Amino acid sequence: MSDDAAGRRPSIRDVARLAEVSHQTVSRVLNDHPSIRPETRDRVLAAMRDLSYSPNRAARALVTSRSRTIGVLAASATQYGPASSIAAIEAAAQARGYWVSTANIDPGDPQSIPDGISHLMAQSVEGLVVIAPQVRVIRAIAAHAVDVPFVTLQSTDPDAGHSVAVDQVAGARLATRHLIELGHRSIYHLAGPQDWMEAEARMTGFLEEISAWDIATTAPILGDWTADFGYYAGRELLRYRDFTAIFSSNDQMALGLLHAVRDEGLDCPRDISIVGFDDIPEAGHFWPPLTTVRQDFAELGRRCVEILLDQAGSAALPMLTPELVVRSSTAAVARL
Repeated sequence: MSDDAAGRRPSIRDVARLAEVSHQTVSRVLNDHPSIRPETRDRVLAAMRDLSYSPNRAARALVTSRSRTIGVLAASATQYGPASSIAAIEAAAQARGYWVSTANIDPGDPQSIPDGISHLMAQSVEGLVVIAPQVRVIRAIAAHAVDVPFVTLQSTDPDAGHSVAVDQVAGARLATRHLIELGHRSIYHLAGPQDWMEAEARMTGFLEEISAWDIATTAPILGDWTADFGYYAGRELLRYRDFTAIFSSNDQMALGLLHAVRDEGLDCPRDISIVGFDDIPEAGHFWPPLTTVRQDFAELGRRCVEILLDQAGSAALPMLTPELVVRSSTAAVARL
């Protein structure tokens, strides 16, 4: 092995070079393809042993069978969006006869990323879905060699053929336009955490739509996705009452806002209109039922599995279009 290769994990191309075959041939050996000649197979397996290349995956190929497992590397899996995405991937994978193994990583711990990938690779996963809404996690994964098919969910992956996403900017513009068309001109935006890509995209959509209508606005307020933050932000904002509507970057913060409005003795939507984002299962049961933006998580899961199993991601897939769900938390602005 060269000095350059000595300090990194052996790749499928290193095996191919040592065995003097193509990397496609190595892949066929790993998958126990019947077209491989015995002498070629033996040469590739010998190269794998010499390089200590994924011994458990080579053993899997020797045994017969593929693992029929898809790996999911997830950050912030307790949040509604990532959790719903995982559930959708599991449903789509099981419909194709596959299981899903999930490794949860800590976005604040850089070492947990390669550790999570190694954990999934040790289970011989045949493909990988990365659900990492934080920019720093995507950057760390991009620097880590992954030698199975992979797809990123809701990311800004520069390789569009490896990315599946809902158009967050379009969803935010739908929510903001809804309020503007109801006559609101004093609209605040309660945004998500600064390092979340969805939060950044929704903020961008809000500002783009406000600008398109030539409406003045204040800087978005950076939240943390929780109902508690929505409540306390709402109480602070209501001290001044210089707005008639709020677009919240998720439904949980919108729930806190609704609580704050009621505690202030005001009515939603008569005094304040509120729009959320995500359409969590409880959103239709808030009081009042919440106007929000719905994402098709089932379709996201189906597309992820399709890309991994059918290699449908050779060309860029269009982003999914979100849907505005209008309920009772928004109304035309009151005219004095």
